[in-house]
Amino acid sequence: MKKIVALLLIVLFTSSSCEKDDICDANTPTTPRLVIDFYNITTPSVKKNVTDLKVIGEGMTEGIIFNEGSSGEAQYLANGSSISIPLKTDANSTTYSFILNSGNPNPTLIDTDKVTFNYTRNDVFVSRACGFKTLFTFVPNNPILHIAVPATKSKWMQFINIEKSNIDNENETHIKVFF
Repeated sequence: MKKIVALLLIVLFTSSSCEKDDICDANTPTTPRLVIDFYNITTPSVKKNVTDLKVIGEGMTEGIIFNEGSSGEAQYLANGSSISIPLKTDANSTTYSFILNSGNPNPTLIDTDKVTFNYTRNDVFVSRACGFKTLFTFVPNNPILHIAVPATKSKWMQFINIEKSNIDNENETHIKVFF
C-alpha cells in the first residue's frame, strides 16, 4: 500500500511540474520600429527613392542592416522610398546619422544629416512568452533635432514632418522626409 501511495505521489508531482511551452509566436507584435518615408520636395505627394542611404546610430561603428542577404558595405545601404529603424528602449532619445550616397567616390556628393528623435516610452506586457514591448510617443516640444554634418553644409533632408506621434505599430508611416 505504501508503494502505491509513493508511486501516486511521484506521478502527481512529475505531472504537476509540466507546463505548456512558452514560445513567442513570430507573428506577435513586438516593439515597433520607426517607419520613415521619403518624398520629393518639389512634388510633395510623390515618393522619392534614397540612393545608398546608410543610417548609423550615435556611438555605433556599423550601420543598421537593411539587406540581410548581402555582405560587406551593401548590407548597410538602403535604396528605396521607405525605411524602418529601431528606437532605444532604455532612453528617451535616439540619435542617428543619415548618410545619403554613402561610399560614393566623390566626397562632395555624400551628404550627412544628424537627427535626434525625442520621445517618451511606455512598456506594455505582451505575454509570458514574449515579455514586454515598448511603445513610443514623440514629445510635444522639440520632438526632432536636425542638423547637417558638417554644420557648414546644407541639410539634404529639407523638411521632416511627423505624421503619427504615437509609434505603436509598423503598419503606418510615422515620419515623412522631404528632399
